[in-house]
Amino acid sequence: MQRLSLHDLLDELRAEPDLLLVQDLDGVCMPLVRDPLTRRLQPETIASVARLGDSFRVLTNGEHGGRRGVNRLVEQAVAPGTDPAAEGLYLPGLGAGGVQLQNRHGQLSHPGVGEAELAFLRSVPERLRQSLQPLLEQTLPHSDREQRLQLLDRIVLDNAVSPTLNINLLLEQLEGDVPRMQRLQEQCRDLLLQLLDQARQEQLEGSFFLHLAPNLGVENGVERLRPASAGRPGTTDFQFMLQGAIKEAGLLVLVNEHIRRRTGSAPLGDSFNVRTAPRQLDQLTALCRERIPAALMPKLVGVGDTITSEPSPDGRGWQRGGSDRGFLSLVQMLGEAYGRNNRVMLVDSSGGELERPSHSDPQLRGLTDPDDPLHLDVLVPGGPPQYCRWFEQLSQQRRG
Repeated sequence: MQRLSLHDLLDELRAEPDLLLVQDLDGVCMPLVRDPLTRRLQPETIASVARLGDSFRVLTNGEHGGRRGVNRLVEQAVAPGTDPAAEGLYLPGLGAGGVQLQNRHGQLSHPGVGEAELAFLRSVPERLRQSLQPLLEQTLPHSDREQRLQLLDRIVLDNAVSPTLNINLLLEQLEGDVPRMQRLQEQCRDLLLQLLDQARQEQLEGSFFLHLAPNLGVENGVERLRPASAGRPGTTDFQFMLQGAIKEAGLLVLVNEHIRRRTGSAPLGDSFNVRTAPRQLDQLTALCRERIPAALMPKLVGVGDTITSEPSPDGRGWQRGGSDRGFLSLVQMLGEAYGRNNRVMLVDSSGGELERPSHSDPQLRGLTDPDDPLHLDVLVPGGPPQYCRWFEQLSQQRRG
């Protein structure tokens, strides 16, 4: 199938009467960075979100609140004296994979999440810090205690509902030693798996799962680690997340809320959330077909940057993954089910501080493959700067 240009897509969406553009953040409207505290949002992007109103929602594994959250970036970007809450300038949508819902005034809720789960999540960063200290001594034998403590503060992300170990800075210090990088990845995964065991011992069986980014898809219900290789760091983020907090389920929460705003009624129910939603793409699609009439289904545009595809070790197929693959695939599947020209956009995030496959490769190796069922309608080879310019144009020209 032929791909659309950004100009063609702008023409298509300009007068669409019922649009819901669902967008990831890091690598899409912000370049990827090693340290999340150095991220920046452009004021023009925030203004564009406000202009698009109900036609736009975010869907991210990051979080809205906290010192590493996106709300802080909004507050840094707006003009001095501006109150983002009063003026409705926060980015509306879902964080933490779908369990943190926010409106444009910064009002947060955690649908379907229990207090015992929240309490355990609050304990995870300190548990991680304690278990990481001996690992850092082993990995960086020439560092001193103060250096290791500073590093811990930067790699353990104390997100409220998705505490994360981000090892970009650690991998950088291994200077391309691939065997040591791969061993470190496996050790970090094992530390997070130990936390899952601790949760089970505290009567929270089935409450959490380990999300790896980027990954090589799912095998037997567990995400496959993407090992480091020459020139590519592989898996860098180990996220301790609530079970059900997957973007594809979050997409249905956003669709349900979108229809509620337009009609006053939520077809999937007022209490529908990712914790109670089906897990599989075909089940999610079937639920929509059963409960949402075609006249109510908006045109969906999904925007992400993280998909992966690698040849299987046996050479007989492909290992496909990436944190955006599921929700982008569901956008496509819902378009097919409802006869709508839903669109999937992929932004080139290789120009940031992290090594990612580039759109400059005509075959998009590392991202997709010749047999990939996910069709990429629009490519954004210029990365976040090009996407943000297009996004601003869309917000200025929309008549829907």
